[in-house]
Amino acid sequence: MNKIHLFLLLLVIALGSCSSDSFKIDGDITNLDGNTVKVVFRGDSGAVETLAEVDKKGHFTFEGASEEPVIVSLLNYRNEPLAMVVASNGDHLKVKGDADKAIAVKVKGNSLNEDWQLFRDEHAAFYGDPNPSRLDAAIEKYVREHPAEMLSTVLLIADYSDYSDHAKIQKMLNGIEAKARPESLIKTLPAFQKGDSHSRLPRLMTLNLWKQDGDFEEIKLTDHTTLLSFWAFPQKDRAALTAKIKAISDEAGEKLRVIDILTESDTIRWHQTIAGESWPHYWAPAGPLEQGVQLLGITSLPWYAVTDSTGLVVYSGPSIDQAHKKANDITH
Repeated sequence: MNKIHLFLLLLVIALGSCSSDSFKIDGDITNLDGNTVKVVFRGDSGAVETLAEVDKKGHFTFEGASEEPVIVSLLNYRNEPLAMVVASNGDHLKVKGDADKAIAVKVKGNSLNEDWQLFRDEHAAFYGDPNPSRLDAAIEKYVREHPAEMLSTVLLIADYSDYSDHAKIQKMLNGIEAKARPESLIKTLPAFQKGDSHSRLPRLMTLNLWKQDGDFEEIKLTDHTTLLSFWAFPQKDRAALTAKIKAISDEAGEKLRVIDILTESDTIRWHQTIAGESWPHYWAPAGPLEQGVQLLGITSLPWYAVTDSTGLVVYSGPSIDQAHKKANDITH
């Protein structure tokens, strides 16, 4: 190879490896219902929720922009998760798999996503366990043993379940080296955002959910103060929690509407569990990623949100007592 050819080859390699002002995701997903994939992330221009067209073979392409690493969620038309990837400008990621086996969808294009998929493959039994304690323990172990890897941060953000002990979560985050926990990822945890300003809280005008009788309903959140209660199986002390919610509802009377929302795909035990409860019950098949629900930043279950009569979210968090306080401030 002469010097000119060598120079051109090196130039091509250099240009190909340069960072750009966008990232690209190429997908090939079989058994995909519908002809679109929903793409959700928070990039350079703020929150992004858009649709990517899918051809008959299950192929789609999406381009977005984020200077710093962000978690990008891919969902089907029912808002059920297909895959999650970490992307930033310059990445070209390839997503391939079966929509019926979302946990096993493969991601190639950078080592971080490939390591994330390897962790999921190695702990597939934990991801399929309705009790998240084993997966949480595995993630805690990984974070302790890999403080220099960004995957530790990603696992805490995307796959960890128990955020009830904020001090514990903060300690784990602090144990990760600064370069491995970029602010673009950390700021997706509402529990660690500073301040209590309403300017950073969303306004929910409506939620579109399935009723317990099987019908789809648009719930208007602009005519009542509303307490939203989110949960999934197994829910510890559900009887005690529902008793407290009933007491809050009885105290406020017609000034407060209570809505109970199941946030998982399995509804087999649902009707038996809610029998005898006196407030409306709904189902969000995509859980925390359901359209509208995702704005609440749910990081653990149970989770509570309070909206005023304009739809402004005045509280979103894991404490029923804090939710009660906020609802009480409005209704009294």
